[in-house]
Order: sequence, then structure tokens, then C-alpha cells
Amino acid sequence: MVDYHGANNQSLYSAGEQQTYMEQENDWDRDLLLDPAWEKQQRKTFTAWCNSHLRKAGTQIENIEEDFRDGLKLMLLLEVISGERLPKPERGKMRVHKINNVNKALDFIASKGVKLVSIGAEETSAKEGLLLWCQRKTAPYKNVNVQNFHISWKDGLAFNALIHRHRPELIDYDKLRKDDPVTNLNNAFEVAERYLDIPKMLDAEDIVGTLRPDEKAIMTYVSCFYHAFSGAQKAETAANRICKVLAVNQENEHLMEDYEKLASDLLEWIRRTIPWLENRAPEKTMTEMQQKLEDFRDYRRVHKPPKVQEKCQLEINFNTLQTKLRLSNRPAFMPSEGRMVSDINGAWHKLEGAEKGYEEWLLNEIRRLERLDHLAEKFRQKAAIHESWTDGKETMLTQKDYETATLSEIKALLKKHEAFESDLAAHQDRVEQIAAIAQELNELDYYDSPSVNARCQKICEQWDALGSLTQNRRESLERTEKQLESIDELYLEYAKRAAPFNNWMEGAMEDLQDMFIVHNIEEIQGLITAHDQFKSTLPEANKEREAIQAIQAEVQKIAQYNGIKLAGNNPYTTITPQSIDKKWEKVQQLVPQRDQALQEELARQQSNDHLRRQFANQANMIGPWIQNKMEEIGRISIEMNGTLEDQLTHLRQYEQSIIEYKPNIDQLEGDHQLIQEVCICQYTHTETIQEQLHEYRTSFNHFDKKRTGIMDSDDFRALLISTGNSLGDAEFARIMGIVDPNNSGAVTFQAFIDFMSRETTDTDTADQVIASFKILAGDKNYITAEELRRELPPDQAEYCIARMAPYTGPDAVPGALDYMSFSTALYGESDL
Repeated sequence: MVDYHGANNQSLYSAGEQQTYMEQENDWDRDLLLDPAWEKQQRKTFTAWCNSHLRKAGTQIENIEEDFRDGLKLMLLLEVISGERLPKPERGKMRVHKINNVNKALDFIASKGVKLVSIGAEETSAKEGLLLWCQRKTAPYKNVNVQNFHISWKDGLAFNALIHRHRPELIDYDKLRKDDPVTNLNNAFEVAERYLDIPKMLDAEDIVGTLRPDEKAIMTYVSCFYHAFSGAQKAETAANRICKVLAVNQENEHLMEDYEKLASDLLEWIRRTIPWLENRAPEKTMTEMQQKLEDFRDYRRVHKPPKVQEKCQLEINFNTLQTKLRLSNRPAFMPSEGRMVSDINGAWHKLEGAEKGYEEWLLNEIRRLERLDHLAEKFRQKAAIHESWTDGKETMLTQKDYETATLSEIKALLKKHEAFESDLAAHQDRVEQIAAIAQELNELDYYDSPSVNARCQKICEQWDALGSLTQNRRESLERTEKQLESIDELYLEYAKRAAPFNNWMEGAMEDLQDMFIVHNIEEIQGLITAHDQFKSTLPEANKEREAIQAIQAEVQKIAQYNGIKLAGNNPYTTITPQSIDKKWEKVQQLVPQRDQALQEELARQQSNDHLRRQFANQANMIGPWIQNKMEEIGRISIEMNGTLEDQLTHLRQYEQSIIEYKPNIDQLEGDHQLIQEVCICQYTHTETIQEQLHEYRTSFNHFDKKRTGIMDSDDFRALLISTGNSLGDAEFARIMGIVDPNNSGAVTFQAFIDFMSRETTDTDTADQVIASFKILAGDKNYITAEELRRELPPDQAEYCIARMAPYTGPDAVPGALDYMSFSTALYGESDL
């Protein structure tokens, strides 16, 4: 760790030195007011500073006095700096319009508590904080001793030291000479403009040619360096966090690929083996059957044992991977479809099922060959007898002698037909025996099964035809006397069933179109349950609809078949089949619409519930532990009283107590190592806890003028600036809300320590990854491939580019990538 309090940078001034310095400052200020070159330098510096902000809005100024006269660009400058919208400017050319615009700008400045006259405590604190930051950053560099914002910067080495401290590749500091200030200043200004996007605000000749460079001009220039490097530090931290998260995912993906390969190979072997075991194709000779038996025994002795070992290893690998994912706070691994451990177990179970009866089948197959000839002969005998009986029966059944017969003749034909039906029923058993013998021959794989099946099929088809012809003839004989009674009964049945069904459909349509409002997952699940119950009634309702329509169809069929002309509609109801069909179609359309609406609401409620649970679990585990440790550190830091020797003794005692407690910390670190074993990123600027606390305590004591352990908001702002925090009004207000929630106007050392610990601690969450990407993206809602390649190592940059979906928001540009969905997918919170 660099010693920021070494020989180069002592405390600012002693009491006597400060008095002398203030008198000299007043003399210099009087001389500057009379120096025309000073006014020119002021104008040039302020113009460059204004343009560094105005270029963000696509404009600039040339002459401060003229370009700000109408107030338009002055208002635009304030909007860029504050990030807020000012009142709409007046576009007129008259003097009153210009005055009104300038007044609007001045009113906005006054509303922010900015004083346009004199220097207040807040500005002094900010200056002191910026000076302390410069001293810390330049402390290790020879010939640099920053004590102010004028003489200390005149030789240009301090500017070069600031750049080299943060971007050493841009400056060869060892080649700079203290006696060549113009070269040093030009080098720093050109590098800053070219690589750091800091506009050139001063000329080297103006600084070197002045006895005392203008303090405000130097401060303005240095503040640009401060903001540039503060943002770069945040980007580096964000990149490191992303690298750590991506390293975990890349290693896990490698393990997943290994699992997929091993699972695929094992399943492929099972897929090839099962058909062989399931092949029950019989052979025609005993020798061929014996060879099948020997091949099966060779499979059990040689081929299967290695695959049993592969299956056990696959399950071990899967469980190990799932443990790593759980310990690294990642979603569980879901193998490709069909490659789950359960799928492999299922396939293996199917394999063992296939081989289970294979050996027994081989032995039975030998006995089967002996039975086949006997069954085949029995089939041929029974088939011949049946074919003789059926000869001429179809001709008898298809004659239409009833069409011209009288009623008495029809009754006689009915009696004769009943006698034939009795004979037909008696032959049913013979047909079933023939079919059973053919089925048994089939099951025993009789070599001539095709011809047996063909003959059996012909007999069965002929038998079915006889049964159909027999039924048709009876229906033809009975149809005439029953036709009118049947139609009337059908009409009445239609009316009885159509009315309640019609009422049910109307009520269903009203319910399906009813709006719903829910506030939690239980309410939406209740609606889904009710909807599912309704859907379960649809099959029965459809059966009822089909039955009602069948009644009407039967009426039409009877009338058409018998040549009956219906007098009109159903006399018992006005509900038509067409109206039933139309309402039923409407119900069918509304059901999926209702399904979609309910599922969308369920998904939204589940997402909300998941986010709440995730936040609560992490907060309940991490929060109490951190709070307890930070309170202990805060008490030790605040209670440092007495001489330096006493304080050193106290700190050594506290250090010894930490060492004695170290076995517990080692145990905790061991557990943590299991979680982070593949997530280690190298941090070149990592500091120990003791060093970080010492720096925080030193910074706090420097601004704690009264040595009370409490400071006001102005001193606290200067303290934050000295620690590298880039502050605007909104950001400072946010921080004050954290460290001073009661608005007391005072900040304690414990509150400061808690805030710095929270700001610098990494948390492995999707929100922090999103925030890190947002920093790399320059606060945009998307990021580009160019930005990823600039900020991340090549392999991890390409990893992100290959997996990020295109960004489709309203502010999207060509090539924009969606880092938010990518980050949530890393933690299983999306479908990426």
C-alpha cells in the first residue's frame, strides 16, 4: 500500500505558516486583479470548461460575454451539469427576453443553494478535499509536492503524476525533467485531451509565464482529472465483478458439456442394444436358435459390465455439478431433453426389462416350433366347415322382397328372419375359435402366418358382413310401422335437452368474459382452479351437445330415408341446432383466451414472489453478520484516546484478539472456498482490512476539526471527495440519506465506516452484475460489443457477446445488446 503521508506531502500548514500564507495570498490576489493576462486566462479556462459540458448537448461557445448574453446556452449548460430540466426559455430577440432567460438561469442556481458571491464553507471543504486527493495520488512521485492549486502545478510534474498514477501506459514519467515545465505541461495536456477526453483549458506558456498561476483555473482543470479517473475506477471494479461471475459460469458450462457427452454416449449404446434384445424374430432351425442363446450370454459377460460403471460415474458427476451450482448461487443444471439422470435410469430400466425375458424366450422358442404344425392343421379343418355353411347367405340377406310385400307377408318374413338370426348366433362360437387359432399361430410366429391371417381375415370380414346384412334387413322390415312415432319422440327429447344446455352456454359465456383483478399469487391460483374446474365440464358438455345434434340428425335421417316431408320446425322448442353450434363455438373461442389471461397473470405473480423470497433469504443471512462486525470495528476506531504509544498498544491488543479468533475465521474461509473455488479473480489494488480502516480513520480525523468523532455535511462532502467519490448534488443527497437518516446534520465515524464497507463490498447477485454492466455502458440501458471488448478480457468479452440478446428498447441503436436479461439469466431468473 502506498504511503500517502510520506515525506513529500506533510499536513497543509502550521498556524504560523497559515497566517503568512494568507497574507501572501491576498497580495497575489491584488496583483492578479490588475493583470490583463490573468483575465484572459480566466476567460479561456472557463470557456473550455463550459464547452466540455456543452458538447454533450452538441454545441459550444466562442465568447462568454456574447454567447451567454441571451441566456439560452447558459440555461442549456445548467441542464447538462444538473441533469434537470429548466423552465422553457423565451425565444424572442428583444432585450427583455434575454434578461428573462438569464434570470431563469440565476433563479435555478439560487434554488440549488449556490452562492454567486464570495467563498463559503462548502466551497472551502470541497477545495480541501480535492487537494487531499491530489496529495495522496502524487505522494510516491519524486519532485512533486502538492500544497496548493497554483505554484505546486507550475512545473507540470503534478499533472503528469496524476495521469501516470491511473494510466501508467500513457506517460513515461522517468523521462520528464523538472527544469522543462513547458514540455511537461504540454505533454500532460495533450495526453489528457487525446486519451482521457479532457479538453485543453490552459496553455503551458500562460502557466509558466505567470508568477502565480490562477488558482481557480488550476482547480477547474484538476477537477476534470478527478472526475475522469473516478469513473475509470468504477468501471474497473465493475469489470472485475463481471469477470468473477463469468468465470463461474464458464467452468460450470464445461462440466455440463462433459455430462452431456457422457450421457449421450451411454444413451446411444442403450439405444443400439435394446432393439437387439427386443428382437424376437424366430429362426427356422435349432442351430440358429442355439447361436442366439450364446450371443446373449456373451453380452452379459463382456459388453454390459463397463456400461454399468459408466452409469454410476455419470450419476456421481451429475450430483457433484449440482452441488457446485448450489454453492455458487447458480440455478440447478437442467440437462438437454432426454438426458436427465431419470431419463438414463428409465432407459437403463428399459434395457434390463428387454434382457429379462430374452433367455427364457430362446428356450421357449424351441418348444414353440413343435406346436405350430398341429395348430395349423386344426385351423384349416374348422375354416373349411365354416366356409361351406356361409355359401349363399349373402344373396339371401340382400334381396329386397319386403318392398312389395303386404303387412302379413312382412310379419312372416320377420319370423323367418328371427329363425336365421338364431342359427347365426349358434355359429358365432365357431368363428371365434377360428380367430383364436389364427391369433395363437401369429403369437408363435408361424412361418406361414401371412396366408393364415389372410384366410382368417376373409372369414371375419364375411362374418361381419353377414351380421350387418342381418341387422339391416331387420331394420328395413320394422322401419315403416315405427317411422312417425320415432320422429315425434325424437323431437320431444331434443326440446327437453336443448333448453337447459342453451342456458348453460349463455351463463358460461358471461363468466368467461368477466374481468378479474388479483393482488397476490393465491388469488390468481384460485381463479385458475375455478377455471380448470369449468374446463373439466367441457367434455361432458360437448357430449351433451353432440347428443342433442345427433337427435336432430336422426330425425333428418329417418325423414330422408323414408321420404317424409317434415311440416316445419320442432313444435316443442324454438332453439335451433344452428344457434347451439354458434354459441358453442363462442365458448370454445373464449376458453383459450381466458387460459392465456390467467397464465400471464400467474407468471407475473410468480415472478414477484420469487424476487421477494430471494431478497429476504439473502438479507436474513448476510445482514446481521456484517452489521455485528462493523459495529465492533467502529467502536475500536472511535475509542482511540491517549498518546500514540497508548493507541498503538491498544491496537496491538485488538490485533492479538483477532489472531486468537483466526481458527474460526479459517473455518469460515474453508466453507467459503467451496463456494468460490472456481471464481477467483486477481485484484491488483486489493488492500487488507487493517490498511483500509487505517486510511478511512486518517481521512476522517483530517476533516474532524474538533476531534469529536462527528462532522457536519460540508466537511463530510470534502471527506468523500478525498476518498475518490465523484459527487453531484443528487448523489450527495442520496449518501446523506444513508449516513444521516434522521437529518440531524451530523455524520459519525461509524456511519462513515458502514457506508464505505457497503459501497466496496462485492455481493454475488444479479442486481450487482446489472449495476456493473450499467457502469461499463456509460449509464445506458444497453451495451455494445465495442464497449465489452474495451472493458473485459477478450475471452469473457466474446462470451458475453455470443450470449447477449439484442436490445429492443425505444432507445436502441444498431448492435445494442441487452445486458439486463443476460445478467438475470446467470442466476436463473429468465429464459435466456
